[in-house]
Amino acid sequence: MRPFNGKASAFMKGRQGLFEKLKAYRNSEAREVLWFHAASLGEFEQGLPVMEQFKLHYPQYAIVVSFFSPSGYERRKDHPIADFTCYLPLDTSRNAAKFIQLLKPKMGFLIKYEFWYHHIKAACQEQIPIYSLSSRFTPKHIFFKKNASFQRNILDLISHFFVQTPESKRLLNSINNNEVTISGDTRFDRVKQIVSKPKAFEAIAKFKDERSLLIVGSAWDTDMKVLAGFINNHLDVKVIIAPHEVDDKHIKLVTQYLTRPFDRFTKSDTYQNDILVLDTIGMLSHIYQYGDFAYIGGAMGPGLHNILEAVAFGLPVVFGNKGLEKFPESTELSQREGAFIVGNEMEAHKVLTNLLDQREREKASKICLDYVEEKAGATEAIMSYFKTRGL
Repeated sequence: MRPFNGKASAFMKGRQGLFEKLKAYRNSEAREVLWFHAASLGEFEQGLPVMEQFKLHYPQYAIVVSFFSPSGYERRKDHPIADFTCYLPLDTSRNAAKFIQLLKPKMGFLIKYEFWYHHIKAACQEQIPIYSLSSRFTPKHIFFKKNASFQRNILDLISHFFVQTPESKRLLNSINNNEVTISGDTRFDRVKQIVSKPKAFEAIAKFKDERSLLIVGSAWDTDMKVLAGFINNHLDVKVIIAPHEVDDKHIKLVTQYLTRPFDRFTKSDTYQNDILVLDTIGMLSHIYQYGDFAYIGGAMGPGLHNILEAVAFGLPVVFGNKGLEKFPESTELSQREGAFIVGNEMEAHKVLTNLLDQREREKASKICLDYVEEKAGATEAIMSYFKTRGL
């Protein structure tokens, strides 16, 4: 079967020669290996604080990072935290056995929801403990349904779970899995790291000047349709738009609703207009430092993108109303009035206009900052577990 698009092609091509590359790496690496697996970019960022702590406190181990998705692998394959980065082979019994036998990790860490049965089983057969980091379970997950014994058997192979919520622990306990620690979500530790040492962008600082700056993060065309009324009618507001994809096709989709002129970030370092489109990747999490408030895309369609990067800088955040049950921080912050949920253009216009009031922004900003501070600390809880066990 031929790959049906670019991502599928990268998915298959990236796995070519995987075992040969892995074998060559292990032949050159004398240290024992700690293996971290992430589905994609978001999970990698979630696990990064833990990887950094292992590298700091246990330098006698090498760190190997595997990815399932090309979008994660391509953007983080050269990250210095990893001594070796690769794709995870497709989850067949043969592939998994070969991968584990070549890698020979001392321990494995699966970030959030990556429960690949054959790889976990192969590790267990080699007596390699596997840990789940920052996992979160709800009653809707297949593991807690009737006639889901096979799926529950997968969880039984995990040595220990570090979960985000008390509900997750309760659900695991209900299926007789008691190796559980409520650690919290390491994403909060990650965004605190970014805030502590943000990258400076002189061109963005000049663009911002003294006016209010709205940052639209990970925008889809469905988001821009909702935002168009506010952006086009508030000439006193500067706007930075970061499309969820930065190719020309997606930029055209995202900007089609604008009646105000805009510049593209890569086309110049001096900008003549009050709207700037980020047509490059890797900047957004640091760009929030320049903003006054933010709209985060995705929840008018496929799913909400990361709001914590903006929240950690104290930006009140606005987003759509679809699929928020998967993102507890969205509803928690909304209840505290640090975030605001909108369902249409009129609601978005009202909420964003209200946030032009500095007092309203400052009130919501403090809520956001306090929320991140309250939720941080998951990495410390995870590392404490291993330190007390004499790793």
